[in-house]
Amino acid sequence: MGKIKGQKVIIWEKREIGVDGFGAPTYEEIPIEVENVLIASPTADDISTALNLYGKKIEYILGIPKGDSHVWEDRKISFFGKDFSSIGFVEEGIEKNIPLSWHKKIKVVRYE
Repeated sequence: MGKIKGQKVIIWEKREIGVDGFGAPTYEEIPIEVENVLIASPTADDISTALNLYGKKIEYILGIPKGDSHVWEDRKISFFGKDFSSIGFVEEGIEKNIPLSWHKKIKVVRYE
């Protein structure tokens, strides 16, 4: 039996590059590869809860590896040749109490 191994995903970090004519900040998105991210299908309960809270159907739940310090909320994330957008907040467990390599998760919807 093999070990559980995650996939490589691209998270698009936002970096402020200036301000527009109205004084609002402008951003550029920088692709950053993150290794060993678990990609799982949501349960029926996850889907219905997200529909009730956000009005969107979640496509996947991502397991974020221990030690990762990226901001995952409100980000574009790419994998399987498609773009997704994170919704909600990162759910985090106590790192030392979880025996596997992942202790956070975030829900994603198709990015359009």
